[in-house]
Amino acid sequence: MFLLIVSLLVVAPLVELWFIVQVGRQVGLIPTIALLIVVSAVGTTLVKREGLRVWREFMSAVRAGREPTSEIVQGACILAAGVLMLAPGFISDVVGILLLLPPVRALVVRVAVRRSRSGTTVIRATYSGPRVDPHGTLPGSGDIIDVDPHEGDDQR
Repeated sequence: MFLLIVSLLVVAPLVELWFIVQVGRQVGLIPTIALLIVVSAVGTTLVKREGLRVWREFMSAVRAGREPTSEIVQGACILAAGVLMLAPGFISDVVGILLLLPPVRALVVRVAVRRSRSGTTVIRATYSGPRVDPHGTLPGSGDIIDVDPHEGDDQR
């Protein structure tokens, strides 16, 4: 984990800088800066559009009573894409644009959901006491238990 953090904070910016310098040598300083600005502007527009679309899907899932798992992961992908698009550099912009593509986000959702389900423990409260379900497969997964406050708790 330490090496991953070091590579993200030290190595990735150095690679980005090297790549920007190489592009600048090929096309010149002004076109390189202009290209970085244009890619960031286009990326910002795409982030806004896709973010609003996923937000609408999220709200639709909540209103329908479904778990918005996919929408949350897609929202995280769009947030990551936005952060990557803010950082100057061509490599981060390409990764950010890839995260904005719905097929790539669908792949990320599948991987994230599969990984999260394998490591999730579900504890359900029942009248007979809590039941621990390490795989989330207990019957009655749609049960909702309403808890009413005791009379007299609201004495002010």
